[in-house]
Amino acid sequence: MTEETLVKITESQRCEPSGGLTGDMKLSRRCFVQIVGAGLLVTVMEGPSLGRGGGRGRASMTVAARVRLNTDGTFAVMTGKVEEGQGSRAQLTQAAAEELQVPADRVHLIMADTALVPDDGITAGSRTTPSTVPAVRQGAATARELLKGLAAKRWKLDGSTLKVQNGVITNAATKETISYTDLAKAGEVEELFQQGISSDVAVMNVSEWDVLGTSVPRPNGRDLVTGAHRYPSDIIRPNMLFGKILRPPSYGATLESIDLSSVADMKDVVVVRDGQFVGCAAATSFRAAQAVEALAKTASWKTVPHPSSKELFSHLKEHARTGDRSRPGNKVSVEKGLSEADKVLSATYEAAYIQHVPMEPRAAVAEWSGDKLTVWAGADWPQRVQRDLAGAFNIPAERVRAIVPDMGGGFGGKHSAEAAEEAARLAKAAGRPVSARWTRAEEFTWAYFRPAAVIECKAGLDANGRITAWDFATINPGGAAADTPYAIADKSIASVGTDSPLAQGPYRCLGATVNNFARESFMDELAAAAGADPLAFRLAHLDNPRIRRVLETVAKHFDWPARRKKVTAELGVGLACGTEKNSVVAACVEVEIDREQGGIKVREVCEAFECGPIQNPANLTSQVQGCIIMGLGGALSEEIQFENGKILNAGFSEYRVPRFSNVPKIDVHLIDNRDIPSAGGGETPIIAVAPAIGNAIFAATGVRIRSMPMRGLLLKQA
Repeated sequence: MTEETLVKITESQRCEPSGGLTGDMKLSRRCFVQIVGAGLLVTVMEGPSLGRGGGRGRASMTVAARVRLNTDGTFAVMTGKVEEGQGSRAQLTQAAAEELQVPADRVHLIMADTALVPDDGITAGSRTTPSTVPAVRQGAATARELLKGLAAKRWKLDGSTLKVQNGVITNAATKETISYTDLAKAGEVEELFQQGISSDVAVMNVSEWDVLGTSVPRPNGRDLVTGAHRYPSDIIRPNMLFGKILRPPSYGATLESIDLSSVADMKDVVVVRDGQFVGCAAATSFRAAQAVEALAKTASWKTVPHPSSKELFSHLKEHARTGDRSRPGNKVSVEKGLSEADKVLSATYEAAYIQHVPMEPRAAVAEWSGDKLTVWAGADWPQRVQRDLAGAFNIPAERVRAIVPDMGGGFGGKHSAEAAEEAARLAKAAGRPVSARWTRAEEFTWAYFRPAAVIECKAGLDANGRITAWDFATINPGGAAADTPYAIADKSIASVGTDSPLAQGPYRCLGATVNNFARESFMDELAAAAGADPLAFRLAHLDNPRIRRVLETVAKHFDWPARRKKVTAELGVGLACGTEKNSVVAACVEVEIDREQGGIKVREVCEAFECGPIQNPANLTSQVQGCIIMGLGGALSEEIQFENGKILNAGFSEYRVPRFSNVPKIDVHLIDNRDIPSAGGGETPIIAVAPAIGNAIFAATGVRIRSMPMRGLLLKQA
């Protein structure tokens, strides 16, 4: 590439901080207003407040690090959380508006930019609701009280007598008023908000909620439907190139040699090799792909043996690690209980690897300015991206700015930001911004998977059909929801690791999807052995009032007793329940069986869900609906197939996610429990779907399916 083609971006074309992200960091008023939106900012964050002080150091955070007041009476509120379709942009906007006592449209949320926001930790584990919402409320409530104090100082009275409504502070005694806008224009707020966030400030009681508890739509919804929003894969920078990466031919393969000169005659193509990393950047992604294909023909690889999906479950069992991580219970007492039981049942359940399948595959744009790096990436934690890139390029973290635009899904699959490092390597060599966008095949192959699992269950029943002993061992998926919520005197729970053939990582509700599948299916087996109704059997073993409530609620709305009596060889009903992330769920389903073809069609899913006080009913409903549809895929069709270190179904034509034609009637019932703090709602609703389907299949056919996905399995034997 000639020097002329490596056009550098001038500072006038950029809106970015100078001087690093800490210490002497400066951000121009014009630049920041472009980011924040309408209104002039009257507060400025300096030093460590910018992009720091969250996560682990929230106690020392200033109000200005979380909340800023504009001269038009609107607020900018900062959070390190990421919006990936789960609705956090609306929810956190509501949280701030509630405490500031203004309508939601007067709060502008700034998310996931390490130059501007505190570190609120990773967007995962349903932690936004129980952790970040309270932190935002605390910061906003402190800002509200400081503004009230400012008004009280003007009026020379006690601030406790003042009330706030719609951004107007009222002196109840004299009826005098002053607005946030008036206070902002006076110019005293900037210094005021340099105070620390109060740890004991009073937040609005749930009974007083005006904005929280309502169905506020996503603030940037119009941009999404009109195409104005720019997802990570839409980011375009001046003079930007497009990158492609040379991938190994199979898992574990290492590059031994390659001839980089094979693309020497390809004009304006940048080639980078750094150890095992080989990539190309060019003016179009097509040209970059051509260059990578040319390089691939010259590459020599050393491959290694790799098990196939056909032998997956035996491999997991054979390589299970010794020294399990036991949960509650005593193995000796469990063995004694089993030996004394009237009946003993055992079963082994299995679950395949599946992909997260976000609508938007991994994507990132990287741009260097001297020794400073800015990336726009699809990832769950901007500060982790910042730290990882700083480590990869051996530069201080303050020289890396990571920005995560609202992205197209993650479901636990974007905790890592491989595309960001790939783009940054290519951009550094090219001296120009580079966009690295993974193809769908790359996402299917090189992104990590939901762990596969083998789960061994054993339990004893007494003469009255009561569970007397419970032994549950789960191999590989982790311990989420491994413990049983049922009241059983003697129980042993173990979660063990193993040698995983594929890269694996977090998935929506972690391993609870498969652990709950095994436990709730096995509970159905025990109910059948006891000659009991599955609902009555569960209720007889439940002390947890929250799970009892969702079970009874869903059974009532589904009309469980009447519909169970109408079960036929072609039509079955089943139920399941569970708890995880401090929320509870229960589901009833109806399935239709094609006995000739062995086909399974889910006709209806009725689900009851409770996660404490509901902060946004419409958004929570959509999250439950999304969990149900996603759960259908894992239950019935999704399965990664691999052989010789290669993925065999790395595309939607072979990997079957639910289609519109697969979506059943969905009936969601939310329970607003105001006696406990709010918990997250984007994960737990998925865990009851698969076992309820399996139990419905058994009700109709008498066949117990113990492996996910439940497809291509012979039902004629019933």
